[in-house]
Amino acid sequence: MCLVLVAKSRLKSWKTAFFLTFGVAIALNQLPLNRADAATPETAPAALKQVLTQIDTAATNKNVAGVLQYYSPKFTHSDGLTRQTLEQSLTQLWKQHPQLTYRTELKSWQPIASGIQAETVTYITGTQTVNGQQLKLDASLETRHKIENNQIVRQDVIAENNRITSGQNPPSVKINLPSQVRPGQEFSFDAIVQEPLENDLLLGSVLEEPVTANGYLTFPTVDLELLSSGGVFKVGRAPKTPTSQWISAVLVRHGGITMVTQRLRVVDGK
Repeated sequence: MCLVLVAKSRLKSWKTAFFLTFGVAIALNQLPLNRADAATPETAPAALKQVLTQIDTAATNKNVAGVLQYYSPKFTHSDGLTRQTLEQSLTQLWKQHPQLTYRTELKSWQPIASGIQAETVTYITGTQTVNGQQLKLDASLETRHKIENNQIVRQDVIAENNRITSGQNPPSVKINLPSQVRPGQEFSFDAIVQEPLENDLLLGSVLEEPVTANGYLTFPTVDLELLSSGGVFKVGRAPKTPTSQWISAVLVRHGGITMVTQRLRVVDGK
């Protein structure tokens, strides 16, 4: 039962680490990037590469002011965040979890009339010891960005994947979930344990949440159930209007816990 209690309580505090990975990515225009016109990372301006490096360094050092200097006062985000709510969220996150490391890779970029559009992937890793148990975080976030005068003015999330493990033998979990669906479309979510369970019991749960600015700082409770198969298998239906959702699974076996979260985007015109 100890593992169950840990799973329920730690999802609350680590959810911010799950969903604030965007905090150090560069921001992009909300219009779709024309990949045919995008240039390779090797040809990117030195100033763009420098901004990415400096934001990663400031975030790894938990320097909120150092990160925010690259965010415009008029900053907007696809999830409804502002510069002020970003500051509050990062301050809370780093107070609770001071051992996070950030690394951003530039995927593509292109000049626009007002500055630069870019697409990046940010990787976040970290560990934390709670009640003698070590939690390990691995997260990735793909974002589109718009930068003007070396400041982020807009950011849109393309994809988001996060994984937290704990214990000596956490389940190896494979996730099957589309990255985006049409409004009202039915979709499947599978979280499959890869190794044989043998005589182990498997507990698990699925959590579906709308992506909102308030959601970054609220923490739902997860109720685990005894599973009769090697994972969780759910069928859902997307909302009828374009939006984004966080789909999470928590799986517990003897010796470890795995918590995974993926963003599902609901978009028109797929």
